[in-house]
Amino acid sequence: MTFAGMNYLAIVIAAVAGFAFGAAYYMSLSKQWLAAVGKTKEDIAGKRSVAPFIVSIVALLVMAWVLAGTLGHLGAGQATLKNGIISALFLWVGFVATTVAVNNAFGGRKPMLSVIDGIHWLGVLVIQGAIIGAMGV
Repeated sequence: MTFAGMNYLAIVIAAVAGFAFGAAYYMSLSKQWLAAVGKTKEDIAGKRSVAPFIVSIVALLVMAWVLAGTLGHLGAGQATLKNGIISALFLWVGFVATTVAVNNAFGGRKPMLSVIDGIHWLGVLVIQGAIIGAMGV
C-alpha cells in the first residue's frame, strides 16, 4: 500500500502499535503517573473525554508518517529494521526527550513525570521505527 513513496499500511500499523503500547504502559504505571502529576483517581474520574484519545491517535499517525519520511530520506534500500530503530532513537533524543523535559520544567512538574512520559515516547518511537523499517517506506 504505497502511495507517493510512503507505505501507508506501515504507518497505520505503527500508529496503532504505538497506541497499544501507550495504553499498556500507562495502565501499568497509572499510580506513579498520577503521583507525578499530583492528582488522584478521584480528581480525574469525572473528567473522562474521548478528545485526548482522538488527539493521541492523530498525533501517533503524524509521528509515524514523519518517521517514515525520515527513513525514506536515508536513501533507497535503507529502510531496515536496524535503521528504523536507530532513526527513532535519534529523533527521540533530539526532539522528544528535550521537549518533554523543557515543557515539564517550565510547568513546574515533578521530574518523574518527564521520566515516565519520556520512556513512553521512547517506546512508541522504537516500536514505530521497527515496524516502518521492517515494512519499508
